[in-house]
Amino acid sequence: MAKKTSKSYKPATLAIHGHEREAKAHFSVSTPIMQTSNYYFDSTDAVLEFMQAKSEGRIIREHEYGRYGNPTQQECERKLAAIEGAERALLFSTGMSAVVMALQTYMRRNGHIIFTKDCYRQTRDFATNILAEFGMQVSIVDPNADAIAKAIRPNTNIIFTESPTNPYLRVLDIPAVVKIARQHKVLTMIDATLATPYNIKPLALGVDVVIHSATKYLGGHNDLLAGVALGKNELLVDLYRMQRMMGATPGPFTCFLLERGLKTFALRMKHHNEAGLTVAKMLEAHPKIEKVWYPGLPSHPDHKIAKEQMTGFGSVITFLVKGGDKEARKFIDALELFLITPSLGGSESLVTQMAMMSFFDYPEEYLKSIGMVDNLVRIALGLEDVDDLIADLKQALDQI
Repeated sequence: MAKKTSKSYKPATLAIHGHEREAKAHFSVSTPIMQTSNYYFDSTDAVLEFMQAKSEGRIIREHEYGRYGNPTQQECERKLAAIEGAERALLFSTGMSAVVMALQTYMRRNGHIIFTKDCYRQTRDFATNILAEFGMQVSIVDPNADAIAKAIRPNTNIIFTESPTNPYLRVLDIPAVVKIARQHKVLTMIDATLATPYNIKPLALGVDVVIHSATKYLGGHNDLLAGVALGKNELLVDLYRMQRMMGATPGPFTCFLLERGLKTFALRMKHHNEAGLTVAKMLEAHPKIEKVWYPGLPSHPDHKIAKEQMTGFGSVITFLVKGGDKEARKFIDALELFLITPSLGGSESLVTQMAMMSFFDYPEEYLKSIGMVDNLVRIALGLEDVDDLIADLKQALDQI
């Protein structure tokens, strides 16, 4: 039985305990890995009782089949909801499965969805290449409230955005967007992966559904794939029905790793925020760096909004190395601590040349339209000592 409390805990505590303590099998402290695909009944009477209760909205036992949920998954979802300040969390096998299923659940035939530019490229590809097959109209607009307001149509029913965006880390004025959405009775969805619930709480600002790639900061160790959607229980019921049908549920071992990662979430985010600001300042002052995008810097176009909405700015930094493709590649190849790979939010520091790794197969005209150039580099700081990371960045820059 859960041990309830009325205390208002901070993120570090919520990540470990949630809002209340749930009893675990055999009185274990850590959540057990329930490695099973299905759950048996003692008799046909037990099956009938379970089915009747479920049809009436009553719960007499939690689990029936692995695609519908798992005790390890449930405990992880409980803590994620607590950190986000949500009534409910639904875990998915990846961040993109959470995005796609959420859009499929709430979109309407012949409806219109607004996406903001700078969304994750796979989200943007789904919007422009796949949704049309479902009879959807899509608009891709600048990440600001004015552009969103101008894009509203009579059949608009979803506004989907990110904050901060990737790779330019644009920060949306969320209350302004929510105000527009409510005026037109439009659902708001936000991918807040780069912010995390440690740095921003979109639900508290009026957003309807928040999505995270839990692969990133929430998991925190570059060793799992998962996604999560969070919001009010009444709204997420339909999304849960979609998930029950389609699958894309995470395995129990993934949920175990994610829940274990949450126990150090607040400690890791404190380091990420401090390291990110320190390194961003160093890069902006370096003579071989042309431009830096980081919301914590006064030079960032959304710095004022970021300061108002965020408690920290994370550890992803995007910048232009002076020169072109040759200089960017020489810089990246000279790094010793940074691994050349996509993703972010883990314990190891990562680096990517965006045009090559994330946008290699896109037309040149499209790359120009989004400002994608060969010397654009994104780093995602890990948990190494920040002085060591700065020394590595400086020695690599010295070689170009």
